[in-house]
Amino acid sequence: MLKRLYDWMMDKAAHRHAIWWLAAVSFIESSFFPIPPDVMLIPMVIAAPTQWLRIAMICTLSSVAGGYLGYAIGYFAMDSIGAAILGAFHLNDKFLALKPIIDEWGVWFIIIKGMTPIPYKLVTITAGAFDFDLANFTFASFLARGMRFFLVAALLWKFGPPIRDFVETRLKLVTTVFVVLLIGGFFVVKLL
Repeated sequence: MLKRLYDWMMDKAAHRHAIWWLAAVSFIESSFFPIPPDVMLIPMVIAAPTQWLRIAMICTLSSVAGGYLGYAIGYFAMDSIGAAILGAFHLNDKFLALKPIIDEWGVWFIIIKGMTPIPYKLVTITAGAFDFDLANFTFASFLARGMRFFLVAALLWKFGPPIRDFVETRLKLVTTVFVVLLIGGFFVVKLL
């Protein structure tokens, strides 16, 4: 099934309305769709490198908007829809373990998890279920999703197709290194 969804997304990435398909996939991935929008973002930026900023922006805005749907599912329907979605991705056990982490780390949790390939739907639904501050959720989501999608798009724009395999196979490594550098930068600034 995932292979068919992946193939469908690749087909839509080449569609004449690809940007709208990217927006739709970015939106639904934030709450229930299993495949991240990077699958469409990557070939779209390679096909139209001068449009990388626009593509990354639409991906980011749609993902954050979809995050509100995930938040609403967690806030209003955790016991029914939220539990079913997390159960479908085998994330129910992770959900309960996140309460103390969200309480202690809050915005940092959303920023770090929102940038990594960890399912963003877990972050959005959990934030809603635990009534995380919506303004902080919005700020962290824009920062996390924006950094992730703009980083991928910028790498593809700068280095083109040769970096595609690297980004696709090592996306987790790329985002982890970026998060470590980001947090390290904050600590350096704080020490100065």
